[in-house]
Amino acid sequence: MINFKPITLEDKAWVDQLLAAGNKRGCEYTFANMFIWSKAYHVKVAQVNGYLVVKLKGINGICYMYPSGSGDIKSVILEMKQDSVENQHEFLLIGIEQQGIRELEELFPGWFTYEEEPDSSDYLYDVEKLAELAGRKLHGKRNHINRFIESNLFWSFEPITVANIHECYALDEEWYKLNQDNQFRSDSEEDSAFKRALDHLFALNLEGGLLRLGGKVVALTVGGRINQDTYDIHFEEAYKDINGSYAMINREFARYIKAKYPEVVYLNREDDMGLPGLRKAKQSYYPDAMVMKHKAAYNG
Repeated sequence: MINFKPITLEDKAWVDQLLAAGNKRGCEYTFANMFIWSKAYHVKVAQVNGYLVVKLKGINGICYMYPSGSGDIKSVILEMKQDSVENQHEFLLIGIEQQGIRELEELFPGWFTYEEEPDSSDYLYDVEKLAELAGRKLHGKRNHINRFIESNLFWSFEPITVANIHECYALDEEWYKLNQDNQFRSDSEEDSAFKRALDHLFALNLEGGLLRLGGKVVALTVGGRINQDTYDIHFEEAYKDINGSYAMINREFARYIKAKYPEVVYLNREDDMGLPGLRKAKQSYYPDAMVMKHKAAYNG
């Protein structure tokens, strides 16, 4: 039996080590995402034969993330299958990329039925593109930013710090009141996850940026590293009645990441959850790649 435990901050060091060994680009393969969403999805973790094994309960019911680590993954999958038998639930793997499918088919031919999950697939953007917004396709984004600058002479961008994080809580609280019916924030779980991210921002090695207008914070964003060349944008909030505020915080944070981490190639702006408005917004920046994800159900 796998000795699963609820994820805590004390698990960060060993989880980070095994995530680094797996070197995945999916947004769920970060300690921060596992931790801040742990209450919503009942996330539990275990170390099995050099791999991180994650068990959770989401829209697919009880399931396992595809393991991350190095070594004999076959033995790990077999132990996960046995755990599902002992606990009398389906053996279902999620967050599987094409390489994982090839691996499973080589080790366990015909064992699984695979299904693509487009609503869970992540959008990847070249950090240079989001920082500069060059080219005809992004002409509209540049126009939004130009109108923001022309209309607001006294604006500034700054990193989130201990000194200004209290202003982020205030913006989030007001933003949530204004967007309770917004499809992007349809329940309290995301609200809880965002506050959890702010509560433990520095312990999780997360960072963020905020946009000021006349001294008032009008937009903010929070993110963190996934692997050597990919950076994850966890959250982004802005007052939508301030024209260009979303485009501006997006560009300024991309510039901040580009300058701070020159080795980063991609910004992962996560999935669209199948929401038409969110999908349109993410597609409007013309992603350079997608992290396509699948689930695998055991056929036994």
